[in-house]
Amino acid sequence: MAGHSKWATTKHKKAVIDAKRAKSFAKMIKVIEVAARAGGPDPAGNPALADAIQRAKKISVPNDNIDRAVKRGAGLTGEAVVYDTIMYEAYAAGGVAMLIECLTDNKNRAAAETRLAISRSGGTMADPGSVAFNFERKGVIAISHENGTPTEDDVLMAGLDAGLEEVIDHGQTFELRTEASNMTAVRDALQEAGIDHESADAEFVANVLVPVDLETAKKVLAVIDAVEDLDDVQNVFTNMEIPAEVQEQLDAE
Repeated sequence: MAGHSKWATTKHKKAVIDAKRAKSFAKMIKVIEVAARAGGPDPAGNPALADAIQRAKKISVPNDNIDRAVKRGAGLTGEAVVYDTIMYEAYAAGGVAMLIECLTDNKNRAAAETRLAISRSGGTMADPGSVAFNFERKGVIAISHENGTPTEDDVLMAGLDAGLEEVIDHGQTFELRTEASNMTAVRDALQEAGIDHESADAEFVANVLVPVDLETAKKVLAVIDAVEDLDDVQNVFTNMEIPAEVQEQLDAE
């Protein structure tokens, strides 16, 4: 039975990972469609599209999917693709604030599903503006530095002239922050210096963080998981700070 249980757990984890991967693909396809609709199908003349395609390739979205998304977004297939960006504000356990970014073709559906997911998972909706004031749009680039390569000095040397503002060492990764408008330039400068990145995107970063204990972290993560599972939700940002010892406990479970 032990072996069977282990296989069942592994199988479940693989299914969860596969499902998240599929959702990541679908969300990235939306970004490509929006960029192609706004600026045309040629990445050379559409920086937003070029950036979206690079991000899609970074998470291994197949080229055929990317090409179809570009054509669909640009109207070359006869399909009408129109998405609206909507931001919702909410609170989770411990007073943790949440910003929820939706990209949807149906505002009513997005609103109803987001509210339901938040309430069912233990969160509460917040009044417009009550959360957003604590967040600032920033470019955020993640770089792995396993085995000590690259060093923080390497990253600074490569990115400072392009607009790199801050490097935060999280142990196995560096988190680089820039003005949102400088994110692409910093990412390109890093690539030119031979420094690869795990991810690069514009995100809402909290100015004031809320440290949480293990139980609160679990409750907040439950709300995040419920909301991220929605097709219309692109990103979820919070001001939760998980201390190292709490993260270790979460990883062990």
